[in-house]
Amino acid sequence: MKFIAEINVMPLKALLDPQGKAVTNSMKNIGFSEVENVRIGKHITLEIEAKSKETAMKRINEACNKILSNPIMEGYDYTLKEIK
Repeated sequence: MKFIAEINVMPLKALLDPQGKAVTNSMKNIGFSEVENVRIGKHITLEIEAKSKETAMKRINEACNKILSNPIMEGYDYTLKEIK
């Protein structure tokens, strides 16, 4: 079975996001005064071959924890869909 994963990696809410802060300030400077608390992360898509959805989910979690995110500073979530 082949699956496609859509993964979002974001800085943990308890941590400062310098990129998000810079964008928030820039938006206010160009007239978007209603915008607050911008957070900037990563969006990753990948395809994975696995025997089952559960196996694919396990491998996606391993990849996220080992290489796609830094668990000390970032959290992640994802959706997984079978490719037919």
